[in-house]
Amino acid sequence: MIQLENIQFGYVKSRPLFKDLNLTMEPGHIYGLLGKNGAGKTTLLKIMSGLRFPDSGTATIFGENATLRKAETLHDIYFLQEEMFVPHLKIEQFEAAYAPFYPNFNHDQFVEYLRELELDKEYGYMDKLSHGQKKKVLIAFALATNTKVLFMDEPTNGLDIPSKSTFRKLMASAADDSRLVIISTHQVRDLHSL
Repeated sequence: MIQLENIQFGYVKSRPLFKDLNLTMEPGHIYGLLGKNGAGKTTLLKIMSGLRFPDSGTATIFGENATLRKAETLHDIYFLQEEMFVPHLKIEQFEAAYAPFYPNFNHDQFVEYLRELELDKEYGYMDKLSHGQKKKVLIAFALATNTKVLFMDEPTNGLDIPSKSTFRKLMASAADDSRLVIISTHQVRDLHSL
């Protein structure tokens, strides 16, 4: 569960992005953060995950203050950011390096998600892939972590139309009663069916 209590935040004090924001999000749901560019969607995701501190108020995740970023909490959270950092690693090297941080990571699911997204683990180095291919690898990895909370910031940016359809199908199949998914987007048509 994620709970925001009286969150206030602004990059400029005279123009707050959030003022007295209260919100509760429960597992078993996919939530959409919808809004135009610059509306504060990414900032809100970062506040919820503890990557940005609110000016005042409290963000809790699993009952813990999000800003503490405790290890036992972090292994159950995955944040797929819009601005991707992709290391100079092959897909299998990326999996070997990052999967151990997520105790519920499922290798077979990762391979299946890659297959559904029309990628193969035999591709070369990730930093040499196209933007859309990089995004597909990171989406497959994010889903395969099987974390209780999954934050996705503009996940369909850079995907072609068939891949957006596959993304929706994968998201619908990955959702369950124990998982809380939050997707930010300004492209409402890409995600309205979720």
